[in-house]
Amino acid sequence: MRKGYSTQLRLDSLPIDQVPLNLECRSRIVSILRAVQQVYSKAEVTATIMKLIEADVNLDTRKDCGRTGMDYWHIMVLASVRLGCNFTYDHLHDLAENHTRLRAIMGIGAWDGETNFSWRTIRNNICLLKSSTIDAISQIIVAEGHAVVPEAVEQLRADSFVMETNIHYPTESSLIRDGLRKIIEICLERMPDHQLPGWRQHAYLWSSVKKLARQIDRIAAKKGGDYVARLKEPYRELLQKTQLIIAKARQLCIDLLLPQATPDDVFGPNTLQAFIARTERVMDTAKRRVLLGESVPNSDKLFSMFEPHTQLYKRGKAGEPIQFGRQVLVFEDAAGFIVHGKLMNRNDCDSGVAAAETKVVQDRFAGRIKRLSFDRGFHSPENQELLSDVIPSLCLPKPGAKQSLKQMAAADDDFLEALQNHPGVESAIGALQSGNGMERCRDRSEIGFERYISLATLGRNLQTLGRLLIAKESPKSEAAFTRRKAA
Repeated sequence: MRKGYSTQLRLDSLPIDQVPLNLECRSRIVSILRAVQQVYSKAEVTATIMKLIEADVNLDTRKDCGRTGMDYWHIMVLASVRLGCNFTYDHLHDLAENHTRLRAIMGIGAWDGETNFSWRTIRNNICLLKSSTIDAISQIIVAEGHAVVPEAVEQLRADSFVMETNIHYPTESSLIRDGLRKIIEICLERMPDHQLPGWRQHAYLWSSVKKLARQIDRIAAKKGGDYVARLKEPYRELLQKTQLIIAKARQLCIDLLLPQATPDDVFGPNTLQAFIARTERVMDTAKRRVLLGESVPNSDKLFSMFEPHTQLYKRGKAGEPIQFGRQVLVFEDAAGFIVHGKLMNRNDCDSGVAAAETKVVQDRFAGRIKRLSFDRGFHSPENQELLSDVIPSLCLPKPGAKQSLKQMAAADDDFLEALQNHPGVESAIGALQSGNGMERCRDRSEIGFERYISLATLGRNLQTLGRLLIAKESPKSEAAFTRRKAA
């Protein structure tokens, strides 16, 4: 049984929109809680958000019977704070039980010692929210912000960055070892029930796999003369033992009447068939690269057994020659709101998504965007033409010294001003990475990755809205301070 939020005021609590906040504290949680208060103060806005959350939480269940679950308002507040302040679930657990102002904003009275939350409860409820639902809530927050600074949406700047997945450095030997570990683990789970033959030597097989993987790692780390040739023999033995274990796993699928693994299972859920397909894919690339000496393209490689959607990027960034993760495209307005965030497809490039995503944003704001800036990585002749039809004042620098000089000579004042202000979006990206957890995704799976992006964007927008409200009410307070230039 669930409810949106309690409308009955308790003797030990103030109304949520009247809870006092310490505006001399510079912690991000202060501005986020102020923004949440603003949302609560408008009944129609709160009702809309509660309906969005209810649709996800009670997707296949009834809300009027069963055990009492977390209120929708509690989920909203904790989801906002989680990546708004870049907290882990353990940290959020502690705050939800001990932070008096946070509990007051959640509608929990000072005398209420029974309402507690475990980190599992918080995690399980937040993970019920879809990324599309969180994005819709974020757009409601942006609309509240634009009511304070309506001209902010007229000027946007966009850029992309790589958010890393939570994986170890991938090598074929380590990936094969990860895959076999999971295959053996899943197969053994079925042994007590089915008593199937063929797995009596599983401990010996796993021990020999680890020994070969360590041998490969030592040779690859030390290198030395002719180390490529010395890698071939242990790799050949590792592939043979891997093939033996996979054959046993495939036989187990036949015995249990399970579907056989296919290449299409590589990006599926973490089932036995999926780990078989992923391990076989890594075996293929290892054979081609090490034994046959081929140059394997990145599109054929797999970089994680547990996050198979991970891609490798070589963006030429200082100190980060390669990154393992996914590209994220963000649009920031003049007030600092992230008005649009997009997880790019695995094979998309900057120039391939610019026009389509810009049209989405312009349609969302009913054509109010007057100026938009990109960097030169988004330029193409097609984008120049398509974007010029959508945005009245477009700043899309051309690559190459000669083209750039020619474009600058013919540029007007709007183009030059947008070009000068565009690097500010790097500050927004840096804030998302350092303050909102978008440097590395801590959640699992591609669905979790998308939800993580949406939660970070929501937290950032709430923080921006809260700071704007505090600056309007108490401009000299510490909580209203920002090092970024005013819009």
